[in-house]
Amino acid sequence: MQYTAPVEKISAAQLKRYAQVCGWALARVHAKSGDAASISGYLGGSDTFDLALAAFAQSYADEAERDHAALVEAVRAGRIHAQINE
Repeated sequence: MQYTAPVEKISAAQLKRYAQVCGWALARVHAKSGDAASISGYLGGSDTFDLALAAFAQSYADEAERDHAALVEAVRAGRIHAQINE
């Protein structure tokens, strides 16, 4: 079952809580998605999976940096407004 909250209409505090709940649910589901011995046996002894995972992580990090740079530029250019709450 999937649900998406109307995040455009909620407060920053509500959005933070929603993100926490989503992260918790996702972590819980993935933690129960298989047992370590079976997964290890399936992957075998080579480093193919390790290398693929590292390549994905690097690619994802690069994309996150590009996204952040685009966000910063949009704020500087006045196309969007950003508010920092500490």
